[in-house]
Amino acid sequence: MTKELVFFLEGPSEEAMLKGLLPRILPREIYPLYVIFEGKQDLKKQLPLKLRAWHRPHSIFVVIIDQDRDDCQELKKELLLACREAGKPGILIRVACHELESWYLGDLAAVDEGIGLQ
Repeated sequence: MTKELVFFLEGPSEEAMLKGLLPRILPREIYPLYVIFEGKQDLKKQLPLKLRAWHRPHSIFVVIIDQDRDDCQELKKELLLACREAGKPGILIRVACHELESWYLGDLAAVDEGIGLQ
């Protein structure tokens, strides 16, 4: 049975990163889908609406959001509450501290220095 792994993402850069990574690590019976928002505020606003409207069985949900200047624990609590209120309590929330680029590139200042941007 094929399962959908549905990613709710702030924007296209997160999608590009996942499309490069997931085919290498996911089993064939898991099919990734990407729901792209227009930034963090749009994701926070639209997430409950999208979840309420989602009626496909066998879907597993993951939200990936940048921490930016937010308290990461408070941000995660806020999103978990929104998911519960939308009737989907078992969603995996991951806060990329500080931005997603740091999450997969590491120390951005070191990367800049390494490629001669500083």
